[in-house]
Amino acid sequence: MFTSIIDTSGGSISVESALICMAAALILGIIVAVVYMMQGKYTKNFVITLALLPILVQIVILMVNGNLGTSVAVLGTFGLIRFRSVPGTSKEITSIFFAMAIGLACGMGEVIFAVLFTISIAVILLLLSKSSFGERKEIDKDLKITIPEDLDYTGIFDDVFAEYTKRAQLNKVKTINLGSMYELDYQIELKDPAREKEMIDTIRCRNGNLAIVCGRIAEAGPEL
Repeated sequence: MFTSIIDTSGGSISVESALICMAAALILGIIVAVVYMMQGKYTKNFVITLALLPILVQIVILMVNGNLGTSVAVLGTFGLIRFRSVPGTSKEITSIFFAMAIGLACGMGEVIFAVLFTISIAVILLLLSKSSFGERKEIDKDLKITIPEDLDYTGIFDDVFAEYTKRAQLNKVKTINLGSMYELDYQIELKDPAREKEMIDTIRCRNGNLAIVCGRIAEAGPEL
């Protein structure tokens, strides 16, 4: 069993215990930031935020120290921060929760647990990010076709996809240009990448030579 280094039996926290927790939270926060940087693109502001987030959360937990009223106030503060923040990518959200979990552990005095937890999760994140786990096939492409509103898109390109693709899936349909056109979003797998232009030319004859976009599937997600 892990044991907390914070003794609250006397109703107060010693300076030594608080400093140890703060130092551990800061060091582990820097480790989280380094792990995030090793996974790909990053911004300096977000990396600094990750490095400081554990110690900030840890300080808040130390200040609460079992006080129910303060706990409710802290919960409301975190709620305001969450809903006033710009949504991030899945990697950013994972890193934020990672940093907050470290701060919570250090705030409870579970320094040894926080160190083991950080090392374990950091190793798992790096292994998964460097491996091919969860990657889409490179041959999968995103095909967006614009058609006029009077054209029934149901099955209109089935014969084209049967000839040029191994698989074609309609993911999304949306109206554009004030509802005068439709945009069809397909995920396709080409039989022969060399015949991509031929396929697009065939589709152009069906959609009245409107816009067609074919490319790699983008990893969506705004920066924090």
